[in-house]
Amino acid sequence: MSGIGIIGSIIIGAIAGWIAEKVMKADHGLLTNIILGILGAVVLNWLLVLITGSTLGGWLGQLIVAVIGACILIGAWRAIRR
Repeated sequence: MSGIGIIGSIIIGAIAGWIAEKVMKADHGLLTNIILGILGAVVLNWLLVLITGSTLGGWLGQLIVAVIGACILIGAWRAIRR
């Protein structure tokens, strides 16, 4: 999450993790939401840079990327657990 800072990344990660939790109908705690949101943003930002050469900027763009990335991580975790 470039240009956001550590505190901003934690806030965006928590919000994104919570949104992803609701979208995917999962049940996680606050710490798991933060971790999923941050990891989801990192993974999807890496993929976007790899594919398109850039990523979405700003708080809103990073929130969207983090939510989609967290949903992907939740889906992958469910697939692995089965």
